[in-house]
Amino acid sequence: MRSRRIRSFTCVFYIALFLAPSAWCLNHEGREGHEAGAHAPAQAVALEDPDALYQQRADPAKARQAADIWNARLAANPRDFESAWKLARGFYFLGTQGPATARRDALERGTEAGRRASMIDPSRPEGYFWMAANMGTLAESYGLRQGIKYRGAIKDALETVLRIDPAFQKGSADRALGRWYFKVPGLFGGSKKLSEEHLRTSLTYDSNDTASHYFLAETLFAMNRDADAREELQKVMAAPFDPEWAAEDRDFKQKAEGLLTRKGRP
Repeated sequence: MRSRRIRSFTCVFYIALFLAPSAWCLNHEGREGHEAGAHAPAQAVALEDPDALYQQRADPAKARQAADIWNARLAANPRDFESAWKLARGFYFLGTQGPATARRDALERGTEAGRRASMIDPSRPEGYFWMAANMGTLAESYGLRQGIKYRGAIKDALETVLRIDPAFQKGSADRALGRWYFKVPGLFGGSKKLSEEHLRTSLTYDSNDTASHYFLAETLFAMNRDADAREELQKVMAAPFDPEWAAEDRDFKQKAEGLLTRKGRP
C-alpha cells in the first residue's frame, strides 16, 4: 500500500520516462543523436566504472557519465536494484550541483529511479531515501504552492527508511526528516522543535556531519537561538572532510561561511 501511495504522487509526471531510456543525456550537445559514429563514445563510456566516476563528481561531467552508465544498465535489466538506486543518487547530485537549466529534469528522473528501486526491493532503504531526497528538492524548486503536495509521499518514504534501518547512511533519514519538519509550514505538519530533534538524532550517527550541522543551524536561527546556530556553523567549518562525501562537505562549508557572514559572527 505504501508503494502505491508513493507511486500515486509521482507516476503522472514520469510515466514516459523509461520508454526511451537511451534518449536522456544531461549534456544537451547532441549526444543523443544518431549520426554516424555516435555509438563509439557511448561504448567507450560504458566500459568505465560508474562508481569510480561518481567519486569524481566534483566535476559534474563525471557524474553525468556515471548516470549515463547506470541508466543504460537499468534499461538493459529493469530489475537491476543497484543501478536504480545509484541512478537516483546520481540524479540527486546533478539536480543540486549540476547545470541550473537541467536540475529540475534531473530531480524528476531521480525521483522515478528511486521509486523503481523501492519497488524492485522494498526491503532495502536506498530507493526510498533517494526518491525522497529528489522529491524534496523538486518540491522546493516548485515553491510552496505546488511543492506542498509532495509532503506526504516524502515523509512516508523517509519513515519507511527509519523502519528498515535507522542508521542507514549515518542517520540520513533523520537528517532529511529534520529538514522536512523545518521546510513544511506548521499548518501542514511542520515543526521547528521536531526538526531540531531529528537533526540531533542524526548527529548521534556522525557527529561531524556537515549537512546535519548546517541544517540544524538554520533551524536554530528560525527559533531565534542565534548563538546556538552560530556554534553549529562553526562545527561545519571545523569538521574534517569525509572522503566519501568530500564534494558535499565542501559545498556545506561554503554555505556555512556565507551564512556566518550574513548573520554576523559572534
